[in-house]
Amino acid sequence: MVQRNTRIMGLLAGVAGLVWSAGAAAQTVEITYWQYFLKEKEAVVNELIAEFEKENPGIKVKHETFPYANYGTKVASSVPAGVGPDVINLFYGWLPQYLKGGYLQPLPEKEFPAAEVEKDFFDLVKAAKVDGKYYALPTAVRSLALFYNKDLFTKAGLDPAKPPATLQDYLDYSLKMTERDGKGNIVVAGSAVHPAGQGQHFIREVLFRQWGVTPYSPDNKKVAYNTPAGADAFQWYLDLITKHKVGFPGFMTDDVTAFRSGKAAMNIDGSFRLAALNAQAGLNYGVAELPAHNGVKSNFASFWAHGITSSTKGAKLEASVKFLKYITSEKTMKVWLAKVGELPARKSVALTPENLNHPLYGPFIKGLDYAHATYFIDESGQRQVMLDAVDEAVSAGRSGKDAVKAMAEREQQLLDEFYGK
Repeated sequence: MVQRNTRIMGLLAGVAGLVWSAGAAAQTVEITYWQYFLKEKEAVVNELIAEFEKENPGIKVKHETFPYANYGTKVASSVPAGVGPDVINLFYGWLPQYLKGGYLQPLPEKEFPAAEVEKDFFDLVKAAKVDGKYYALPTAVRSLALFYNKDLFTKAGLDPAKPPATLQDYLDYSLKMTERDGKGNIVVAGSAVHPAGQGQHFIREVLFRQWGVTPYSPDNKKVAYNTPAGADAFQWYLDLITKHKVGFPGFMTDDVTAFRSGKAAMNIDGSFRLAALNAQAGLNYGVAELPAHNGVKSNFASFWAHGITSSTKGAKLEASVKFLKYITSEKTMKVWLAKVGELPARKSVALTPENLNHPLYGPFIKGLDYAHATYFIDESGQRQVMLDAVDEAVSAGRSGKDAVKAMAEREQQLLDEFYGK
């Protein structure tokens, strides 16, 4: 009798275990997170997901990455069909196109109050706010700074502790550090000049503004840089290539390769480059704020943000909100700064004395005070207009005035098409 009761108790325990397991499985919600592939980011996100799942045992996060070149196409084909991610990482400049395509839903106001967001985050995140609603928030923000090779400074008789403070200094230093072979070919560029990298942003949000030009109208519907001052600013950039010949697009393939290999003395690049440069053996570099012009400082800021797709509902939506709050938390931003090198999007994390005085992070964080996040309606299209303008001006010998006029006409057409004019 005792044995029989024991067997019955064992069976009942087994059934209870199965019921509990089934219940636990039923309570687990799986959400999918997408981002483009970048080695440093993928590894950190995997670590963050593991920590998040520990803190939220009822939620599983499936992390998928795609090549940057195919990312937009993948989103466009998957999200409308409801087979894509629940939480998606997107460049802020894609937001208007994503909203036009119906890919995103606004972040719940209850969980992400606009007033609280604007108190805690840098002002530039307002670029993710449309019609009073936030559609995405970043973990990190980016700005530009001047990277310079300390060894090449020393070789040219320049003080590595005194990077160029003005654009005139920048030009003078570039001329001194440019090295040529017996045929006059550049073997070391005084400065990398690569519009396909950050050069396009340097022109639009730094040079134009330093010449007193606001790139677009207040409602972002009109191009405003087709002015004499805009032409002068653009000419200054062209002169680096055609007149002073301190560098040229495509030298050593691109600006990053040239700088990493010690073949470019200076390069204007983003804070996201820190992790890769720190891993470059033998590279002795420094970072400085962008040079000013006539006392005017300007910078370009950008960010990749996390949004929730329009098809995410119910328990998946609740889980997605929790995950989005986690990856935009102060805790995550500290990890991101340490492991990826990108700047915290929350002011409380970024604006510490330690960060502001950091020899690498500090110049980028200080640059956020005078940075502008371009409101793109077609980021890839507007970028291509800028690249074509530089390329045509260099190859055809166009003046800055003619190049800016043609560029403005093409970009205005993109704006008119988007706004239905």
